[in-house]
Amino acid sequence: MLSPVSVRRAGVSLTLCCTLLVGVTACNDDDKDSAATPSGTSSAEKQKFAKTRFVANAGLAAGATYQWIVKPFRAGKFKSGADGRKFALVKAGLAGAFTYNRLKAATKNAQGDPTLAKAVAPLTAGIDALKDLPSKLRKGDSTDSIVDSFDGVINSVKDAGKSAGAEVKDKVPSAGELAKG
Repeated sequence: MLSPVSVRRAGVSLTLCCTLLVGVTACNDDDKDSAATPSGTSSAEKQKFAKTRFVANAGLAAGATYQWIVKPFRAGKFKSGADGRKFALVKAGLAGAFTYNRLKAATKNAQGDPTLAKAVAPLTAGIDALKDLPSKLRKGDSTDSIVDSFDGVINSVKDAGKSAGAEVKDKVPSAGELAKG
C-alpha cells in the first residue's frame, strides 16, 4: 500500500514535469513571422519617465549640495580652526562627487525629453567643470569659489528644469548614498 507522503511526492513530481513540458513547448515557437519585439513604452511614456528620473537625480544633487556643502559653508565649518572642519570638508568632498555623479545622470535623463534636452544642454560645461572640485574641496582649497560653483550650477539646473516643466526640489540623500556615489 502506498503511503500518503509518496502519493503527494508523485503528484508534485507529475505536476512539475507537466509544467516544464508546457513551458518548453510554449517557448519553442517556430513561427518566424511573429518575431518577438519588446513592447517597451510609448515615446510619450519614455519622455515622462525621463523627466521623472531627471527630477529625482537633480533633486538628490541639489539636496546633497545644500546639506553638506552650502549649509556648512554658511555656518563657517570650512574656516581654518573651526570645530569639525576636517570632517565637514571630507563630507563636502563626498557630497561634491555625489553631486557631480547625479548631475551627469540627470543630463543623460534630460536627453530623453526634447524640452529638457534643450534647457539642460547649455549647462553641460558647468557640470563638467565640477569634476575636479570635490578633491579641491576635501583639501580645503579656496572653498568660497568652490561652494559658489556648486550652488550656481545647481540653481541653473533647477531653473532649466522648471522652464521645461520639471520642477526640481531638494532631496537630501543619506550618508550611505553619498558614500556609494
